[in-house]
Amino acid sequence: MSPSQRDYPVQRTANYKEWSPNVHYAQFQTLPPGKLPRRRLYDFEVLYVCQGEAATYMDDKRYTVKAGELIMLPSGVYHQNEVVSRPEARFIGIHFDFFNELTIQTEADMVVNEETIQLQKFAAEACAEGMTPLSATPVYSLSSAAVQLMEQLVHEFTMRPPGYELICKALMLQLLTHLLRSPYLNSSRHLSVHGDKLRELMKQIEDAPSEPWTNSGIAKQMNLSIDHTAKLFKQMVGMPPNEYIQFVRLREARKLLRETDCSIEVVGIQSGYPDIHYFSRTFRKHEGISPREYRKLSRML
Repeated sequence: MSPSQRDYPVQRTANYKEWSPNVHYAQFQTLPPGKLPRRRLYDFEVLYVCQGEAATYMDDKRYTVKAGELIMLPSGVYHQNEVVSRPEARFIGIHFDFFNELTIQTEADMVVNEETIQLQKFAAEACAEGMTPLSATPVYSLSSAAVQLMEQLVHEFTMRPPGYELICKALMLQLLTHLLRSPYLNSSRHLSVHGDKLRELMKQIEDAPSEPWTNSGIAKQMNLSIDHTAKLFKQMVGMPPNEYIQFVRLREARKLLRETDCSIEVVGIQSGYPDIHYFSRTFRKHEGISPREYRKLSRML
């Protein structure tokens, strides 16, 4: 049997109402250049590249995964991930099943030990009638709305407030729906003559969240009315400009709180919130805890 051959059920036709994804692991990861060990999983994994570039070798193919893209790693398929960019690459990794069929306690329960393999344990991939399985086209470009779902999921899984399992299940179901719809959404995005300009503007916001971005300023750069710009933004990103700016700034704040020792005031300034009191109120409103509490919990877990 070749390493890529699948010797277990990998999909079944299922009504959407049967989908009940269970999240086993969700975390940000920063990895240096080089190849990771070759492996296969009992469950499924989505690996999103936040920064840098990666590659995955699977089914005798090499898939390039750039920043802003996600690869879906199916249950039971041998694969090997590689960090291509230097000095490192940053990821979001989420392990899950489709039908709440696996009990996972540790990472060892997710990765197949070939000496004690359990064929009956491989998770089944959901495939609704008339649609191809998600793993058939493993690399996806994600919208900002989908990235926000992943980041919220990691936050819930890391902090584990009461009811986090249900929230993770709901967020994962929304993410899977985004992936199912992505071929249609991607083709629709290219219909707009303003698409390239809007994508460049989004990149500018992500690269410099502390700049004084406003709806009127964004509309002026697009050379469009505020209402028309908001409509295009909502169509392409899934949210209006002001929500997107808030999303990018809070994402930057969470990253700085997790990965640096900057003071809360400096984190707010670098994230686009020069008023520390407004920053603290906004962060608590969206995250449920203060910036200081977030930093403490993220480093404990």
